[in-house]
Amino acid sequence: MKQRKLLMIPGPIEFTPEVMASMSLPTTSHVAPNFIEVFGQAIERLRTVFRSPSGQPFVVAGSGTLAMDMAAANLVEPGDSALVVNTGYFSDRFGAILARYGSEVTHVRAPSIGAVPSLEDVEKALKSRSFKIMTITHVDTSTAVRTDVKSLAALGRAHGTLVIVDGVCSVAGEELAQDDWSIDLALTASQKALGVPPGLAVLVAGLRAIERFKARRSPVQNYYADWTEWLPIMRAYEERKPSYFGTPPVNLIWSLNVSLGQIVEEGMAARVTRHRRLSKAFKEAAAAMGFRQVPTGQEHAADTLTALYYPEGVDATILGRIGQFGVIVAGGLHPDIKARYFRVGHMGAVNDADILTVVGAIESGLATTSARTTSGTGLAACARSLYGGPT
Repeated sequence: MKQRKLLMIPGPIEFTPEVMASMSLPTTSHVAPNFIEVFGQAIERLRTVFRSPSGQPFVVAGSGTLAMDMAAANLVEPGDSALVVNTGYFSDRFGAILARYGSEVTHVRAPSIGAVPSLEDVEKALKSRSFKIMTITHVDTSTAVRTDVKSLAALGRAHGTLVIVDGVCSVAGEELAQDDWSIDLALTASQKALGVPPGLAVLVAGLRAIERFKARRSPVQNYYADWTEWLPIMRAYEERKPSYFGTPPVNLIWSLNVSLGQIVEEGMAARVTRHRRLSKAFKEAAAAMGFRQVPTGQEHAADTLTALYYPEGVDATILGRIGQFGVIVAGGLHPDIKARYFRVGHMGAVNDADILTVVGAIESGLATTSARTTSGTGLAACARSLYGGPT
């Protein structure tokens, strides 16, 4: 009998059998010819996923926070001004990291939780002074809010600002075209839509970012994160040459290459469309069950996860009840509303059956509460969205 519950949180996510199988392969030397080939392939495939033919990928043992830390450590010097387009918890974190490296940080905050800063407000801030860096959280995992990265990056480029995108909860799930959108650096982590177990920080630096790094006036104030050490390593692996700075997580990188191969085979446009379709089905099901989303407008609601306020008469105890029906979802994260909402991840290898299963589990859990609900409405709405039929 199947004992494991379906994991539908915003990361770690469910992984394909092939990715999981690759984690169990015998661990090779990090300079073995077969591993060098795998690492080189992964670096090359990342350019396709980020849509950055000119970019320089970095793959380092660590989390998404390390990826943010590496971006700041290498591109910020004391006294540099930075603008943070703020949509939640992880925008705040990026601001704190920038400040740690001596940046003078200005936040353009959303007018309310679940909203996004207007393009007019961001442009006004950019005109107010010269900013060296602008950071954008593509999808804030705390609020499920998605920003208009394409338009924001264009503003940053027009004002001569280096544009950094936190794509931890978006890369390989949401539309992102790093080179075409003039994004100077984008970053993510393995356990989200890239579809690999936790443990890898992934960045792709564009030509301007590399130039900015090389023009630094002071040393990078983080030994482990310093591109001075990592840039030769990444280039050596891509050239299929052995190299060493810190031992890479061999099995994770093997799994990364397997997943990247699956992503490239699916195609980026098809992958974005699949995420959009499944997100729409889940959100329509949630609305039919009486849930209200944290994002204040559907146009800025993410496709990789959904954040839902508990309906009247329901609290966080429903999460355990959903778990009893075989699905794990995540509680709230944003400190101001933490007890009022929960989050469901639907990214990576997610499919129709997963969406129907999580909707069924939520609907079953909801039926055990005092909330007013009609059995089957969520599943019916989900099926209509996925397959059509009478409304």
